[in-house]
Amino acid sequence: MNTIYNLEIQRGYPLPLGATLLPNGVNFAVFSSSASSVSLVLFAPREYRSEFRREIRLRSRIHRTGHIWHVFVAGIGIDWEYAYHVAYDPNHAPSFLHLEREQLLLDPYAKLIQGRPEWSVPQQASRRRIFASGVRRGVVVADHYAWEADRPLHRPYAETVIYELHVRGFTRHPSAQVNAKAGTFAALTEKIPYLQQLGVTAVELLPIHEFDEAENPRRNPQNGAFLANYWGYSSINWFAPKLSYADNPQQVLNELKSMVKAFHCAGIEVFLDVVFNHTAEGDQHGVTFSLKGFDNEVYYLLTKDKTAYLNYSGCGNTINANHPVVSDLIIDCLRYWVLEMHIDGFRFDLASILCRGQQGEVLPLPPLIQRIAQDPILAQTKLIAEAWDAAGLYQVGQFPCPQRWAEWNGRFRDDIRRFLKGDGGQIMGLKNRLMGSPDLYHAPWRSINFITSHDGFTLHDLVSYNQKYNEANGENNQDGDSHNNSWNCGQEGETINTRIIQLRQRQMKNFLALLFLSQGTPMLVAGDECGRTQLGNNNAYCQDNEISWFHWQLVEKNADLWRFCQQLILLRRHETLFQQNQFLSEHHRHVPHVQWHGVKLSCPDWSWESRSLALQLRSDEGYYAAHYYLIINAFWDNLTFELPPLPSRQSWYRFIDTYLSAPEDIAASLQETVRLTQQDHYAVSGRSVVLLVARTE
Repeated sequence: MNTIYNLEIQRGYPLPLGATLLPNGVNFAVFSSSASSVSLVLFAPREYRSEFRREIRLRSRIHRTGHIWHVFVAGIGIDWEYAYHVAYDPNHAPSFLHLEREQLLLDPYAKLIQGRPEWSVPQQASRRRIFASGVRRGVVVADHYAWEADRPLHRPYAETVIYELHVRGFTRHPSAQVNAKAGTFAALTEKIPYLQQLGVTAVELLPIHEFDEAENPRRNPQNGAFLANYWGYSSINWFAPKLSYADNPQQVLNELKSMVKAFHCAGIEVFLDVVFNHTAEGDQHGVTFSLKGFDNEVYYLLTKDKTAYLNYSGCGNTINANHPVVSDLIIDCLRYWVLEMHIDGFRFDLASILCRGQQGEVLPLPPLIQRIAQDPILAQTKLIAEAWDAAGLYQVGQFPCPQRWAEWNGRFRDDIRRFLKGDGGQIMGLKNRLMGSPDLYHAPWRSINFITSHDGFTLHDLVSYNQKYNEANGENNQDGDSHNNSWNCGQEGETINTRIIQLRQRQMKNFLALLFLSQGTPMLVAGDECGRTQLGNNNAYCQDNEISWFHWQLVEKNADLWRFCQQLILLRRHETLFQQNQFLSEHHRHVPHVQWHGVKLSCPDWSWESRSLALQLRSDEGYYAAHYYLIINAFWDNLTFELPPLPSRQSWYRFIDTYLSAPEDIAASLQETVRLTQQDHYAVSGRSVVLLVARTE
């Protein structure tokens, strides 16, 4: 125990940044170009039951190399907690940093943060006081996990089906019936068989890095309940996984690694939603707990007079991502998740912010975006951009470094929604989205196709509400997007009207059919496969309750919809014609190719009023052969479509007809498709999607 109180202090090394475990101690290194002095504050591991605290003042002449402050402490190891105390020259310290006398700062490179191991509701103490008291501290960790032969899977985009989910919400509802603590990595691991049965190939996890779920000051005006920062898009640290997502918080790193390893064993990739555009420190009225205190002007975009923050994120501050020091931090973080956690890919929240320069200007070739694209460690990692920000910059189809970056295709969402709703002028948009958006991208894999995401209506609500109902968020229904391109099918909200219920079911199947039968990479949101509703709330970021949780009874209750979705995924994964790496040709001499039709063969209606389209998909050379006919009728009345003639001994078989009730709505396999009685035409009911397949008799 004497080593706890008699620490040996050495000069240390400036790299790597963070707390690095070495054979006989720990090296600490942190960046700050603005501080006049820096102290390392150490706390003994909690197992010692000691309140020991040692503050080591770093001397600039010895413990500073350039703008890196560093020290080596011999005789300590894993589980030691640490933070920093930073002082400024009073004449140069920004007036709004709120650095209190004993303010402790979190290391931006901390791999684990101690402080709040349990998910909790807001506390009486203010957030400023919680952070100032040093409740959250970095923890020295070591990587002793037995990965064995596990590696990221590197599945091609064309073969990928993404499933977006919230770690807590997926198993928090009692109906999840998990053995591990609900809402954790371990509980999610128990649901891998469900995801395998559904057929998805990748999970995209909403933020799992440390955030403060209790920072939301609002209450639900309807019942007085505390609201939460449920989604987690308010980062405290980009390296450290969230403690409360662990069954045993002391084992959070191993539990996360075990989850990733289990997903890989099941053939499922793991993507992380990362938030490098802003942090939980907020604007000039917000708290200071890390980046602000170390070097405010380096880490954030400021106004010209440096008295406030530029706010392109809509969350109070904006990260100065293209500053070399900040770029290094982000690159180091991505490498850590790939090397140490075996993560397969990343979805970058509000990625267009990463394209802004130090005055907020849009850069044609942002250094950070280029570095990520060309980084050798990330070379086989999937990179997915949300190609817009909260200040109006919209780069869908124009995000830099297109050879490496895929994009959330917001145009796919909007065009498919408008077409199936019945809006005019949408036919050319439909054509492009079905083909993987050749008007936007150089290859279909770049298009991450989605109808819904965590942000917005669920699929059920998209066909059940014409407007949002966000009153429970405590913002007078002012939050959330008011332009949803939704249609309630004739009655607002829940109903017992059988005709409307059937129409809504058909519309959900129509959306799912176009999502999985389009070229590009499809993304499904957890719960859409079984009709999950948020009761019209299209911004449930603060709803840690049944509004957001996955209700597992719905899988059985809405088994027909679930089966339809499952069979669509199965069809897509087995039929390579729907997962092309290159755009389909419109010349029938090429293989594979597409031909466009309308109710009459070779006569597609490209007019403003057109609400129907048919397309013939063929690949019939060599070992592989396929021939499909897809008919989309968003018109409210029935239409009869001519069918292309087939070679002798071949006939048209019905694979999908969304107008029909289960199980006739979709065949369980190619062998179970139904031969058409009439081979020259097919009557398609209003607001329906039909898929036919040519088979040899």
